[in-house]
Amino acid sequence: MACLVRFPIELIPVDIPQTLKAGELKAVHNIYVDCIAAAFSDLHQATLVTSDRDFEKLGRQFPILWLTRAQGGRWANAKIAAMPKTLSAKARAKRIKLLLFDVDGVLTDGKLFLFPVQTTGGQIVVEAKGFHAQDGAGISIARIAGIKTGLITRRNSETVALRARDLKLEHVHQGSQDKLKVFRQILVDEGLNAGEVAFVGDDVIDLPVMRNCGFSVAVANARREVKQESHYVTPHAGGDGALRDVIEFILKAQGKWKQAVETYIGKESTGSN
Repeated sequence: MACLVRFPIELIPVDIPQTLKAGELKAVHNIYVDCIAAAFSDLHQATLVTSDRDFEKLGRQFPILWLTRAQGGRWANAKIAAMPKTLSAKARAKRIKLLLFDVDGVLTDGKLFLFPVQTTGGQIVVEAKGFHAQDGAGISIARIAGIKTGLITRRNSETVALRARDLKLEHVHQGSQDKLKVFRQILVDEGLNAGEVAFVGDDVIDLPVMRNCGFSVAVANARREVKQESHYVTPHAGGDGALRDVIEFILKAQGKWKQAVETYIGKESTGSN
């Protein structure tokens, strides 16, 4: 395919799905980038900016392409931010192999119950949380369908540890001050890319992970900012079956829900784990 380039183009590594709509760049900025059109078949919108400040105004981190004009051109060293392709929630859910989630406000309704208990060694405080049985059943169904699960939370709680063991979660990360760092390590450990992982959150502390995963989900009781940046909002609130909503949505998108439920029912009726 012929490639006309008005000035040299240097490509830094980008995620193939996050590519450029060459036709729009040609029309708006009079740039001939047929070589980009040839290299990337999955094309979509891009935003041209000319300074770091403009780039930061985009509000999120995107892969970038550098354009360097040969002779004192107007767009010298301009950055082109490759905008993420607009996929439907169902299309994103089809790719999911791992489901991660916050605890307080997602696996629970967000309320913390602290009870002072007198022991022989003095007074201690016992923390109690409420979990929904439908979420637990959903995690078991997800496991049958081949979806791994795990939690990332900033708090440390023995109650959560007990629930995690009961649910046989593959990933349990408590006391995580940097959720995104933990998320990225999980990707390495599992050998997955971000597009194959979903994350369910309810508050702004969850946004860094939600912005970097393939399928971000906000529960019905999530803060407004979190809902605005999510790909899907659950019908039910955290602690009231929200995680079950997510699991159903993912497995139905993958065409696995019906068979997984039938297998789960069979295991329950025979008393199998």
